[in-house]
Amino acid sequence: MAEETGSTVPRRQVGRLMRQLREQAGISLMAAANELEFSRARMYRIENGEVAVRKHDVIAMCTIYGAPDSITEVLIGLAAESKAKGWWHAYGDVVPGWFELYVGMESAASRLRHYANSVIPGLLQTKEYAESVFRTRPEFDEDAVQTAVTVRLERQSLLKRRSPKAPRFEVIIEEGALRRSMADIEGLQRQLALLVNMSQKPGVSVRVLPASAGHHRAMASGAFTILEFPTIGTTSPEPTTIYSENLTGALYLDKPGEVEIYNDVWQSLEQVALDRRGSDDLIATIIKEFDV
Repeated sequence: MAEETGSTVPRRQVGRLMRQLREQAGISLMAAANELEFSRARMYRIENGEVAVRKHDVIAMCTIYGAPDSITEVLIGLAAESKAKGWWHAYGDVVPGWFELYVGMESAASRLRHYANSVIPGLLQTKEYAESVFRTRPEFDEDAVQTAVTVRLERQSLLKRRSPKAPRFEVIIEEGALRRSMADIEGLQRQLALLVNMSQKPGVSVRVLPASAGHHRAMASGAFTILEFPTIGTTSPEPTTIYSENLTGALYLDKPGEVEIYNDVWQSLEQVALDRRGSDDLIATIIKEFDV
């Protein structure tokens, strides 16, 4: 169905804001549906972010709910975005459906915190490093590898974005991930040097969790990303979400209790990770060791 296309993140933002406005106005879902001449099912789908909403529907709903003009304008803009396909759709099957959702959320985030236990994060990978990672996938021929690398490099433009402002990107990487060798040693050294260069940029933090830190709470979690989203007024229409990827799909967690656990784990990692200078020094040492 045509209305199912487009970005899921703005759709969910519109839905959450619409539900908040309706509840603040003290209007039941059924009463709103009757006034708008919508079916109950359509109201549920709008508020759950399952369908795109047309501009005149946004205006009608905001009028009934007594929304301020400023919020109405925001919702009109979000509704327009919800109908647009993201740039990643151009790459077809190389971007699986479960990852399309993440790329959309990543693009909408205002802050990203990533714990990397075995592989350098995709947003910080060089072309050579990404090629080495994707060539481990038996289902990828060389054409698929190159397409996947192109998608990964395209994602990195997020950190250079000016409007809207690029998200804050904070990374904690296990020392073991930095010492993982690859066939192109010079390429690996360039990858490690890029981490040091990126850590100097505003809005980017790259810290290393040294092997000497020993056992820690994230050992049971595997790699994960905490995504936070901008607020509109005093509310954030998209909840903080935990993303964790595996071989066949991904896990998205946004219940307050789940988010609290991962926030606690992140804070514990910050306590044992090296600071920026110590991290840069350790990365520089590892680069020199690969010269041997």
